Amino acid sequence: MRVLIPALFAPLIASAFPTSKPFGIQDGSSELVGGNGHVNLHNDVPGFDLDLNELRLVQFSEDEPPVWITELQKIEAKGKGRKLMDITDTPTLGFSNFLLPSSVTTKYSYPTPGNYSAEVKGLQKGLSLDHMKDFLKEFTSFRTRYYRSETGKASQQFLLKTIKEISRDNKHITVREFDHTWGQNSIIARFHPKSDKNEDKPVVIIGAHQDSTNQWPFLPAPGADDDGSGTTSSLEAFRALVHGNFTPETPVEFHYYSAEEGGLLGSQAVAKSYEDAGKKVLAMLQMDMTAWVKKGTKESVGIIQDFVDPDLTDFIYKTVEKYLDISPVKTQCGYACSDHASFRKAGYQSAFAIESTFENSNHNIHSTQDTTDHPEFSFTHMREFSKLCIAFAIELAGIASR
Repeated sequence: MRVLIPALFAPLIASAFPTSKPFGIQDGSSELVGGNGHVNLHNDVPGFDLDLNELRLVQFSEDEPPVWITELQKIEAKGKGRKLMDITDTPTLGFSNFLLPSSVTTKYSYPTPGNYSAEVKGLQKGLSLDHMKDFLKEFTSFRTRYYRSETGKASQQFLLKTIKEISRDNKHITVREFDHTWGQNSIIARFHPKSDKNEDKPVVIIGAHQDSTNQWPFLPAPGADDDGSGTTSSLEAFRALVHGNFTPETPVEFHYYSAEEGGLLGSQAVAKSYEDAGKKVLAMLQMDMTAWVKKGTKESVGIIQDFVDPDLTDFIYKTVEKYLDISPVKTQCGYACSDHASFRKAGYQSAFAIESTFENSNHNIHSTQDTTDHPEFSFTHMREFSKLCIAFAIELAGIASR
């Protein structure tokens, strides 16, 4: 029998005792918090449904217990560069599988890339820069894709419509919304295996987050790189696979998460639902920021080394070497830096690929300057990540018609 460490219970204990006053951040830390403890700002901003006084349960590291803070304080913390998971709705993510080890805790090994060289390279030829440019132009035209905004809901519906149009003639693909209470839903597009007997085999997941934010969420947030680029790279890979009549041996899913910028809210909800259902996940790869090539640096694919599964990360590194025209480089991004962290917390093997080393990544994110109108913003660089998505899916899920 396992002995439960106290830290495991911290989120559950904290969630059971909400307070009328936030703790964990010193009083008066917010410029907008008055003597009564409430924000001196009218929350009813047209087009937004956001209560800045709402208490949220937030975790800033794996080694610290979660704390209750206001929505405003959460926004301020992110504005100062603090990475966090908002666990208010999912305080027990990863908990059930610690108590009752199941298929979720199964650890998989990965092949040496190269078993499907002809098929991967053939489908990579179907990638289109024009499609990528057309989609991202429309996707960044929404004032913001913030998850609690009306335009965030509209951008999600545009993405959903696009995915359905791409896959409408393929009977082996289903597209569904994963509902969230805040209105902007996550989207899951699934390539079903040719054989029904493989439907419950471990799934391969490629993720990206569809939302965007400004440091002050009511301001415009085009989010071209964060994460319009990852969404576009993933979507173009999806389109190439569909048009190439890809049917896997085992399931492949493309996920487009809502509310990453709110503290990985959407991906935590999805990961929790998979954990609760006992779903098996062979591998999860996150695509977040895939467009930026800093002036004076060598074009590369950043392979995150911290808070990831080392075996899967090694497989992705080798996949980049095998199938891409640019080289991988090892880098780190810290705790909860994108949606792969949600699946890792649930007990699944996950990894993260980014546009460069973390220090050379785009510094215009979370501002009105996160647009495609920069010489360092590269659609050909984004296409390399589309190539990675295709190789990742085929090498791990196989091809049924082979």
